[in-house]
Amino acid sequence: MADPFDKATSRAPATLGEGCLSRYDPDDLSAEDGTEFPGAAQLWDALNSEPDFVPAGGGVPEKKT
Repeated sequence: MADPFDKATSRAPATLGEGCLSRYDPDDLSAEDGTEFPGAAQLWDALNSEPDFVPAGGGVPEKKT
């Protein structure tokens, strides 16, 4: 191996759109890009099933006397 930094490079996937509408091209993504996440649905349910936390008193700080 001539240069050890040759392997330390990465390539961004192709994008569609421009500016704030820019997004990765789904046809260019693969498992090597980290697009496979079999537990995504279970994680989404676990994170979104918790009721919103409301502090006692409705979250309004009490005035000290």
